[in-house]
Formats: sequence, structure tokens, C-alpha cells
Amino acid sequence: MAGPTGRLAPGRNDPCPCGSGRKYKQCHQASAGKMTPKSKALLALLVAVSAMGLYSAFSSASDQADQPGRVWSAEHGHWH
Repeated sequence: MAGPTGRLAPGRNDPCPCGSGRKYKQCHQASAGKMTPKSKALLALLVAVSAMGLYSAFSSASDQADQPGRVWSAEHGHWH
């Protein structure tokens, strides 16, 4: 299995690549697949921005349906 650098990932019983001399399973294997707090924050920001975009898209579509007999003017940015 290739690791993030393109090299083969160390096996459970191989020496840890950090140079500690310990086996990989006893050193860094537990933290290899976990998300860092920074990546969790970026993911939360991405979800929030996506949710706001979806809300905006669907709320503007419903606003147009609530105006019978009126026409939206994209040029002026309001209903006529």
C-alpha cells in the first residue's frame, strides 16, 4: 500500500519512520489515519459554506414562486 509520499507504507512490525527505534504499531500507527484539528476546522468551514450556498439557491427559487403576476428583472435586481 502506498503512503502519502508515494512510498510504501511501513508494516505494523517495521521500524517507525520517525526514527524512534520503536515498532510502527507501537509508535505512530494509531495516529496515521486521524484528522488533525486544523483539517477538522477546514472541513467544518467547507460544510458551512456549502450549506449556506444551498440555502441561498433554494430560498431564491422559492422567492420567485411567491410573486404571482410579477417578473424578476435581473438587470435591476428586483421585481416588476
